[in-house]
Amino acid sequence: MASCFVCGKTRTIGNNVSHANNRTKRQVLPNLQRTKIVTSHGSKREYVCTRCLRSGKVKKAV
Repeated sequence: MASCFVCGKTRTIGNNVSHANNRTKRQVLPNLQRTKIVTSHGSKREYVCTRCLRSGKVKKAV
């Protein structure tokens, strides 16, 4: 399972709860995009969540 390179966000596990209060497991996945970013060692392709991309925590490589 991939995780965000910047914030480390991964999947979250919870329950689907029906009207009859039956509970089944579910997982919520972050919106990860494989983008080319600039790091201290040059540019590389990493998985980054859209929250980090939108907030400017990552500089995208050209």
